[in-house]
Amino acid sequence: MFVGEAPGFHEDQQGLPFVGQAGKLLDGLLAGIGLARSDVYITNVLKSRPPGNRDPQIEEIEACEGYLFRQIATIEPTVVATLGNFATKLLSGKPAGITRVHGVEQPTTLGGRDLLLYPLYHPAAALYTPAMLRVLEEDFGRLPGLLGRTPPREILPTPASFPPARAAEPAVQLGLF
Repeated sequence: MFVGEAPGFHEDQQGLPFVGQAGKLLDGLLAGIGLARSDVYITNVLKSRPPGNRDPQIEEIEACEGYLFRQIATIEPTVVATLGNFATKLLSGKPAGITRVHGVEQPTTLGGRDLLLYPLYHPAAALYTPAMLRVLEEDFGRLPGLLGRTPPREILPTPASFPPARAAEPAVQLGLF
């Protein structure tokens, strides 16, 4: 499962995630590790495009996070690859940015499910900074080895249900805004 930030212009027009230039790059990165879009589930933290393509606001994340956690519970992924800062910070529950944590799996529990969280740079980063493509390719190259692995249960919390909606203060502390 891949989780991005929010729909962009093309995604908003078509109602599908990652169909613009970043989506084409994502398709290429998937092909590079022997996967196709039909092999994975792709979604976003926000379910609609923020005005002016601005960064998501706390209220928008809080309004959509319950739906995202239900998607995770329904899909039952073994690996959730976060694409960029917003998805990484929300799903890890930690303030560390993508630059510090990309390419390193983190055992966690999401939507009541033990899995591996795998932070990745957003494919759009490589569109703006071509040197980033090499980093993305290297990080994507580790994904096949993560599939099918089971996170060690002894270090994971096991919540009884979905996490409660986050209050505004903790999200600010996570550095989302």
